[in-house]
Amino acid sequence: MNKAINNLSIRLADVQAARERLRGSIYYSPCPHSQMLSALTGQQIYLKLENLQMTGSFKERGALNRIATLTTEQRSRGVIAASAGNHAQGVAYHATKRGICSIIVMPLATPLVKVTATRNFGAQVVLHGANYDEACEEATRICAVEGMTFIHPFDDPIVMAGQGTIGLELLEQVPELQAVVVPIGGGGLIGGIACAIKESRPDIRIIGVQTSRLPSMAEAVRQHHPVTLDSATTIADGIAVRRAGEITFPVVERYVDEIVTVDEDEIASAILVLLEREKTLAEGAGATALAALIQKKTTLKSEHTAVMVCGGNIDVTLLSRIIERGLVQDGRLIRLRIHLLDKPGALAELTRLIADHRANIVDTLHNRAYYGVNLGDTVIDITMETRGREQVSELLAALTAGGYKHSRVL
Repeated sequence: MNKAINNLSIRLADVQAARERLRGSIYYSPCPHSQMLSALTGQQIYLKLENLQMTGSFKERGALNRIATLTTEQRSRGVIAASAGNHAQGVAYHATKRGICSIIVMPLATPLVKVTATRNFGAQVVLHGANYDEACEEATRICAVEGMTFIHPFDDPIVMAGQGTIGLELLEQVPELQAVVVPIGGGGLIGGIACAIKESRPDIRIIGVQTSRLPSMAEAVRQHHPVTLDSATTIADGIAVRRAGEITFPVVERYVDEIVTVDEDEIASAILVLLEREKTLAEGAGATALAALIQKKTTLKSEHTAVMVCGGNIDVTLLSRIIERGLVQDGRLIRLRIHLLDKPGALAELTRLIADHRANIVDTLHNRAYYGVNLGDTVIDITMETRGREQVSELLAALTAGGYKHSRVL
């Protein structure tokens, strides 16, 4: 074993020990083959469904592994964590189950569904700060005052080893495995999985995926050390980490073969694909790995590939917006601004043309005063459901042929 490996904070033995601690307490999540996604991507796709864990995320693996290593005195003092949701629920659930008190500090903007779920799992929730960094500072302060044990969401070798148990399961579930695609936030998930897999089967490729709005690990690898990025909002809030972990970074740098990024629309589209075609609910972070494959962002070709669906905790209001956005991206929801003569029967003629091309009108808005409308004319915004881009192209061509002036409303 060379010096680089000796200097790493985690080894295969740590992941194997974590698996024994977690045995019987963590759901052995399924990893089914998807014929539909395989056809869509040109690979053999297997979905590792960590969204089916009790708390809806892989995070409880690392949280429980850390809790399981507490001394009797540490258990009596309780645990504390800072999290926007998934790590919070994992810590709360497993601490409460073992009679350990827990405090979770969450940013003020944390979705209500995650705050409520964390409280329901038995934790005391403290809302503080505009972002994770400010919440973490408050958690650190409380930790020092109360003498509690701080459980970091990713930058802890014990937490990382807990997440790495997924890698051991993948080796068992997909014997022909050639690649694993994993979302990256701070690096705890991919670091643990990469260690478990590369130390067992170094031929398997490990691909990381980040949101293009916060590519902190990609930037750390590029500069060979963690750097702090400016804050940004993203629907993949579970991996919205401004700085890669100091402990996770060397593991990622050694074991991860490739890191790519995906944008907001690509993530939204992947959420819709999983929901509509696989009947699987994923949050933004949980869909980034699939988004990278659908959009051909990686160098993978036709490999047997495991794709992490790492979480399914998503606010239903956000989900409705994501679905609508995904439909727009796929061309199945379109809004057109069409100029008409303001005369009896004009609207009937237009709607007849739309009906002839099998588009379904879901909303209309007339306007006679804006958009530079001539007197005697009107403008109507029509939102329609279609089968996709091909039908949209046919409809636009028909409108042009019919003499209608039209434009897309984005």
